[in-house]
Amino acid sequence: MSDSFQVSPDIQSMYDGMAKVISSRCDRTGDFSTELPELGLFRRDNLTQPEICLIEPSVVLLVSGRKQINLSGQAFPYNTSRFLITSLDLPASSQVVEASAEAPCLGLMLRLDLRLIAELIAQGAPGQSNKSPADKGVGIWLSDVSSPIIDPFRRLLDLLNEPEALGALAPLIIREIHFRLLQTDQAARLRQIASVDSQGHRISKAIDWLKVHYSEPLRVDDLAARVQMSTPTFHHHFRQLTGMSPLQYQKWMRLNEAKRLMLNEHLDASSAAYQVGYESPSQFSREYSRLFGSPPKRDIENMKKQLQASA
Repeated sequence: MSDSFQVSPDIQSMYDGMAKVISSRCDRTGDFSTELPELGLFRRDNLTQPEICLIEPSVVLLVSGRKQINLSGQAFPYNTSRFLITSLDLPASSQVVEASAEAPCLGLMLRLDLRLIAELIAQGAPGQSNKSPADKGVGIWLSDVSSPIIDPFRRLLDLLNEPEALGALAPLIIREIHFRLLQTDQAARLRQIASVDSQGHRISKAIDWLKVHYSEPLRVDDLAARVQMSTPTFHHHFRQLTGMSPLQYQKWMRLNEAKRLMLNEHLDASSAAYQVGYESPSQFSREYSRLFGSPPKRDIENMKKQLQASA
């Protein structure tokens, strides 16, 4: 690892302990759940090409290796010195840029609780700034690591080995993590997205609606009215935060759900297309090919071969 990625000895010591916990629960490449529904662990043993994914509102922390998120032409590289924060469900691509079997990329993902952040703000949680961020970019950011933010993550991982204490102590540590996030260099962004009267909060509500109703016809005017925004303002803030228009977001949701239906539930392309809201299988095939690089049938066949090979 280059010098620019080095962290202080106390943080590295915490990472070493966290790596042992993650390695003990992740014995191969993959994503792994834990006893806490909001906490996931992952391991990658190889470099990867960009893989399309939907990033939940979360904190993603690496204890070894390097990854990169690509969103709307922007790259967000992160490592042991910087962690990733996302405030919305964002279509993006994820790539591992440093990993090997001998030195795997290890990390964790903790889902953000925006209601808890709003509660902490209402209770007067101190932060670096109460002002709106000057750079109102997409809803994904990088923040510098520090001992105060890493230590509660370390204690949360250690708690996985104390099942009798998990129910009592985990909520307290998760609350502390959210409190610490409000003291990072991205506090203003979190405050902006969690405030119930903010544009970011309204876009979040619109995304929640789209995730449930993606197969239905979309009238952007109606969705804007649903979250109490004018249509031009809604369009502007939606694209600013997600990197795409509401209709593009809906299309992304439809295509990825269709892919899941074909891969996991063995639907053919036409049946999957109709189920996610397409009226024309040919249009579905064209748009699927643009997003995934191959027609639906060929793409699913290739994915099944890859899964068989890895198994």
